[in-house]
Formats: sequence, structure tokens, C-alpha cells
Amino acid sequence: MTKQNLIFCWVGLLLFVTSCQNNKIPQLQVGVSKENINPPIGSFIAGDKQNRTFTGVLDSLYAKAVVLHDGEKSMALVTLDCIGLLFQDLQKIREQTAQMEFDIPFSPENIVISSTHTHSGPDVVGLWGKDFSESGVNKEYMDFLIQTVAEQIHKASKNLQESTIRYGQNEFGEDWVANICQEEIDRSVTVLQFLDKNQKNIVTLTNFACHPTYMDAVYSEVSADYLAGFYKEMEKKWGGEHLFLQGAIGGWIQPTDKDGGYQKALQRGQELALSATASLLEPKTLSKSNLNFRSQTVIFPVMNEAWQQLSAAGIIVDRKVTEVIESEVVWFSIGEATFASHPGETAPIYGMKTKELMPEGPKFILGLSQDALGYIVKPSYFENPNLPHAPYLTRMSLGKETGNILMEELTKLSKQNNTQLPN
Repeated sequence: MTKQNLIFCWVGLLLFVTSCQNNKIPQLQVGVSKENINPPIGSFIAGDKQNRTFTGVLDSLYAKAVVLHDGEKSMALVTLDCIGLLFQDLQKIREQTAQMEFDIPFSPENIVISSTHTHSGPDVVGLWGKDFSESGVNKEYMDFLIQTVAEQIHKASKNLQESTIRYGQNEFGEDWVANICQEEIDRSVTVLQFLDKNQKNIVTLTNFACHPTYMDAVYSEVSADYLAGFYKEMEKKWGGEHLFLQGAIGGWIQPTDKDGGYQKALQRGQELALSATASLLEPKTLSKSNLNFRSQTVIFPVMNEAWQQLSAAGIIVDRKVTEVIESEVVWFSIGEATFASHPGETAPIYGMKTKELMPEGPKFILGLSQDALGYIVKPSYFENPNLPHAPYLTRMSLGKETGNILMEELTKLSKQNNTQLPN
């Protein structure tokens, strides 16, 4: 081989290697950030009776943000330890992030907010003030919360690192979680884990359905309820960060072994973490890591006049409620993992129906996400007041058609397979 031919061979090889590198499928980048969101002592407690205020802190509440970037598209998933953030506050968070500079293509429309629904967190809705003459929302705290969430999204976007993704699935809670309406229940635990280049945990996402109400009406201290035990055990086992994604808890998924003790709550959270960990002993790895995201504004009819009255009186702050109310649902995927949001406490049947729309792979139902529109229950509860807890559940609902409309919109989103995230 002549010297000239040898040079041509080396140049060709170099071009081939460079071409392969340029065509390499980028790994998903993941960034995480969290911040304490404890309310001031004396703030109103959300859950159970009105006019209850915080006297101390048992364990801290957090805003936890995960930003995902697949090389072209990005999104943010945030969990909040609170009863349920309303849609108007999500919009305010989007307005805050729109004023921030990101190093990656990022649209505020690609923010998903999911609330854990602890009943030992602050009133972020307005229903649990002194009485119905004034809202229980602390406006200064809400300004702090909205700013903190926006900042955590921004910080997470600065902490991006390449990841591999694996998942596990399990069944859990037979001895302490029940649908007290004596109907369907989904006991699945689904975990998505993001690992760094050294195979160390960056963050986990765990989806399970059960009200965090061990502390409800028993303690006057701030607490994430059983999730405090879950967070602690997951951190002990894996390091990194851990987000809990509440599932479909309406109609009415509750702990059945409440004994008034804080240790019981921590124990149950620890057991949930052990179940999540066990599901990862023989994990499956996602073969894809691309992002897809769809969202849809939804107009729900308001058949319950109490919602309109609470809005008009300013109890529900900054939320316009007339004969209809505007909300949002999202449908997104991370590789083969599929996520769908429910804007309230949906009956398990709607979670199961949503999963039926999803392709093979890990499936996540994000209850109390993008909004908190009360209970979303079967139409039969409006038709038959003798069904278990029907008077209460319907009193806390928008109306009979909410569940059907939700499923119609999610079905449409599930069929939009090629929709891309906006940059």
C-alpha cells in the first residue's frame, strides 16, 4: 500500500468514526433539585375540619423537581407535599419560569405538577380557613411556594447528567390499604429509576395510590404523613432523590389501620419503600429514552353550585368558576414508560381505564396533577345516594359527567402518538 493510499484509509476511517459518533442516539439527561416548603407556624391545615392551625413540625415538606432533556426536547415533573395545587397556581409557576433563562430548549407548557395529597400540609385551596367567611390560603406563602417551584425547575435544569433508566413493578398494601367504598382498587407499585454513569441513583419516581391521612385530624404538626417514612427509607437505600407520585385515590382509597400514632405512619411508608426496592431487585431496562408530551385544556361542566359560590366569595382564590371550569390533562412518555394526569381524586376505575389506553411498558397514573378538582367518581354515585359514602363524595365533586369527559380527553391524547414537545 502506498503512502498516499494509507493516508486515504486513515482519513476514511476517521470520517467513519466521526459519523458514527454524530449519529449516536443521545442518552436522556436528568437533573434534580428540591427545597423545603414548610408553611409558617399558625397557617391553616388542609384536611378534615376547618380552623385548625399548625403548632410545629414533625417532618418537612418538599418541592422536588426533575427536568428531563433528550437532546432535542425537555420537560419538568414536580411533586409537592400538599393537599393539591390548583390549575391557576400551575399557570403562575409557568409565568415565573418563562422569565428565566434556560441552557436547554424549555417551554413552561411542559411543566407537570403532581401533589402528594398529605392532609398535614398547608391549605393551598382555601377550604380550611376559620370558616367559609374567609379563605384559608396564606397569600404570602403561596407567593413563596410558586417562586420556590419555579426556582427548583430552573436549578434542576442546571444539574443535568446522562442517565440510564430501569423500572420495577410490584403489588402492595393488602393489609392496610382499602377502597372503603368496597369497589375496585389498584395496588400496583411502579418505580422508574434514573442511574448516572457510575450506576448510582440520581432519582426515582414511585407511583402508588393511598391517601396520606394517618395524621389527619390527630396532629397539628406539619408532616408528609406516611411519605416521610417512604422518603427516609428510599434515601437510606439508594441515595439521590425520590419523588412520590400519588395515584387514583378517589372513591375512596384509605389506610385502614390508623391508630393515632406517628410511628405507624412512618412504618407504612418504610414498607412502601421496601416494596419499591424489591421491585428493582430484578429490574427491566428501558430500551428507549426519547420524550413525547401532549397536553389538552379541558372544560368541565360545574353541576355543583358550591364551587361557584366558593369562587365568587373568594374562598377559592384567583379561580374563576361559573357553569364551567377550565383545567388541563397531560399525556407523556419517557421511552416506553407512559404517564397520564388526572386533575383530582379519581376513582380507581378511571386509573384502570387509563392504563388500558397505554402501550406495553411501565404505566403511571398521576392523580391530583395539574389541578385539584375534588373527587371524580362514577356517575352511579350521583344516581344512587345509598352507595357507600355517596353523599360526601358527590358533595365534593364537580358533577356527574366529570369522569366521562376526563376519559374522552385522555383517549384522544393517547392516540396522538407522534406529537412532539414544543421547544
